[in-house]
Amino acid sequence: MKEKDKKIDIEKLTGIIALFIHVAKIDDNYDEKEKIIIKDFLKSFSKNEQVINDILQKSENLEKNSNQLLNFTNVIKKNSLESKSIIIKELWKIILSDDLTDEYESNMMRRICGLIYFPDKLSGEIKMKLLQDKNKL
Repeated sequence: MKEKDKKIDIEKLTGIIALFIHVAKIDDNYDEKEKIIIKDFLKSFSKNEQVINDILQKSENLEKNSNQLLNFTNVIKKNSLESKSIIIKELWKIILSDDLTDEYESNMMRRICGLIYFPDKLSGEIKMKLLQDKNKL
């Protein structure tokens, strides 16, 4: 493992990725498009494909064996607003990847924002920016 990879807090990152997976599964359709978004996020922490796959697998197991959203949000709520914004943006990317947003996904995002002390208005602004960027393509 490279020196840079050792600096990653694997436990926290695994919890964040488990949250991403949980949100991806909320519409009962955890697909390859969502996995790519998650892997791209992980690449910002490590370029090592094996490390990325290990974290993804651990996160999938953690998500599968947990029934509480609180387990995943606890690792995020003490982060800075900037860090939370990055996470919220990734969550919206996952939700919007299938070009649909249903009431369960929107409700899930409101709950997550409340649990991590993130302004709902800012979450909405992030969502709208992603939609605008997507429409420009």
